[in-house]
Amino acid sequence: MKIVIIGAVAAGPKAACRLRRLLPDAQITLIDQDDLISYGGCGIPYYVSGDVQDDKELRSTSFHMVRDEYFFKEAKGLEVKTLTRAIKIDRKEKRVITEHVNTGEKGELSYDKLVIATGSRPNILPIKGVDLDGVFTISSLHKAIAIKDKISKGEVSKAVVIGGGAIGLEMAESLTDLWGLDTTVIEFMPQILPNIVPAYMARMLEIHMKDNGVKIFTGEGASEIVGEGGRVNKVLTPKRELEADLVIMAAGVRPRGELARDAGLQCSPYGAICVNQRMQTSDPDIYAAGDCVETLNLVTGKRAFAPLGSLANRQGRVAADNIAGIPSRFLGVVGSFVMKAFDVAIGSTGITADIARKEGFNAVEAVASQADRAHFFPGQAIMFMNLVVDKDTKRVLGLQGFGKMGDGVLARINSLCGLIGKGLYADEVGTLELAYAPPFSNAMDILNTAGNVADNLVSDRLHMVDIDEFDRWMNDETPHNNWIALDLRHPKEASPWVEKYPSKWLAMPYDEVRRRYKELPQDKTFILICNAGTRSYEIERLLASKGFKELYVLPGGLNVIKRLQPIWYIE
Repeated sequence: MKIVIIGAVAAGPKAACRLRRLLPDAQITLIDQDDLISYGGCGIPYYVSGDVQDDKELRSTSFHMVRDEYFFKEAKGLEVKTLTRAIKIDRKEKRVITEHVNTGEKGELSYDKLVIATGSRPNILPIKGVDLDGVFTISSLHKAIAIKDKISKGEVSKAVVIGGGAIGLEMAESLTDLWGLDTTVIEFMPQILPNIVPAYMARMLEIHMKDNGVKIFTGEGASEIVGEGGRVNKVLTPKRELEADLVIMAAGVRPRGELARDAGLQCSPYGAICVNQRMQTSDPDIYAAGDCVETLNLVTGKRAFAPLGSLANRQGRVAADNIAGIPSRFLGVVGSFVMKAFDVAIGSTGITADIARKEGFNAVEAVASQADRAHFFPGQAIMFMNLVVDKDTKRVLGLQGFGKMGDGVLARINSLCGLIGKGLYADEVGTLELAYAPPFSNAMDILNTAGNVADNLVSDRLHMVDIDEFDRWMNDETPHNNWIALDLRHPKEASPWVEKYPSKWLAMPYDEVRRRYKELPQDKTFILICNAGTRSYEIERLLASKGFKELYVLPGGLNVIKRLQPIWYIE
C-alpha cells in the first residue's frame, strides 16, 4: 500500500508512525513545505520565555532524539520530504503534485490512501503595516526563533501583542517575565479569553497580569501599525498610540483547507475539511486530521473548528487505524483548555454561559470558591469554579476554573471534560467520586460544591445576585433603594463595611441569625454576604422559611469580589 501524508507537524507524524506500526510493509511518505517538522507548537511561548532553552527541545523525543528527516527515516522507517509543497491533488489518477519550495522543481507522488494534515494559518489583520520588520505571527517555529533572536540581541524594549486569547497572553507573559519588556496586550472584545471563560474570571486574570507588569486594553483593536525606515515603531488603536519595537499578531487561526477544496472535497463555509468520525473525507481514500478539519461539538451538537495540538494527535491516530483496517472513531470535542499566567492557572471545558444562551440553552452559572486543599492544611489558596448548567434539563454544559498555578485547576477541568460530552447532570457532579487527601483537596471537593450549588440553583432553592449588578449598586450606578447587604461574617470582618456603607450594609453574625432574625426588616431585599457563599445559602434557606421573600446570595462570596479589586472593596 502506498500512503502519502501531507503535513508533518502534529497529526501527520502521528498518523505516519501509527501506520508504520500497523502496516510494516506499507510505503509511507510524509511531506511538508517547511524544513522544521514534528515540533510542539504549543511550547513556542515557553521557548520564547526561556523555560525551554533550545528550539531542538520542541522537536525532540522524550529520549532526546531530534525528530528530523534522519529520525523518521532511520528510527521510524518513513520517507520524509521537507521543503516540499503539495500544490494539487489529482483524485482521478490518485497522485499528489508537488513543488520544491526553493528550486520550484515539480514532482508527483502516487497514493492508495492519502492523509491531509495541512494545519492552520494565522489570521493576518487587514490593516496597514502588517508587513513591517518586527511584526510577527506565531505561525511556525522559524517565527519563534526569529522573535527570540531579535529580543536576545537587545533590539526590543517595547512589545505589543494584538489579541487577548491564550497564545497572545502566553506570549505577553513570556516577553515580560524573562526579558523584562514593556509589554501591552490589546483585545478587540470586551474581555480577554473571549468566549472561553466568564467575564469575571477574565477580569481576575487581567488584574493578575497587570500586577505582573503586563498592560492590557480590552474593547479596542489595532487600526494601523506604523513604521519608520521599514521597521515597526508604533501601534495605533482608536483610543491610543502604543510605541513598539516588536508586534505579535495573535488574532486566531483559520484552517488550511484550500488543497482539499480545490480537489473537490467537501469543506465547510470557513474552509475546514469535512470528515466523518473515521476522519474520512468525502473521498473514501482520502483522510484528514488536525487543525485543517471540522469536527463536532459534543455540547451544542453543531460542527466546530478546534485547532489544538492535542486533538490533532488523537485524530491522526484514528485516521491511521482506519486506513489499516482497524475500526476507530473520533467522536468530537467539548473544547478543553488550560493555561498558566505567571503564578495562576485558568482553564475551561465545554461552553460558557454566554455561548450557551446564544445556542438556545436556559443556562445558569454555579460559582464555587473554596480552598484548593483541606482548610487545615498549610499552603492553601482559594480556587474558583464556574459550572454552567441548563436549568431546563439540569445538564452540565461547561466548567471554567481559576486558581493558583499547579495541577489543581487542570485536575478539576480534566475530571469533567470526558463526562460532559456523554451527558452529565448537576446532581451527578455533586456526588462525583474524586481522590482525596488533605494536601490535595477538601473531602467535599470544590467540584462537588459547584455541583451542589448548581443543583440548588436549577431547583430554585438558591437565588444569586448578578456580580456585575451588585458592583454597579455598590458604585451607586444603580439605585436599588430597597437592597441591603446582610454580612454574616465575624463582627471584626463586618464592622468596617458597616461603618463605611451604613445605608447599604447590615451585619448579623451567622451563628446569631436563628435567634435574631426578627430584628431584620421584612420589606427589604437582602443580598447575603460571606466569604465563600456557603453560610449565605444556609441563611437564605432559614430566612425563606421565616417568610422573607427577596433573598439573594453573592456568588462565590467576597472571595470573588476581592479578586476583582473594585474600588469600593475594603481589605
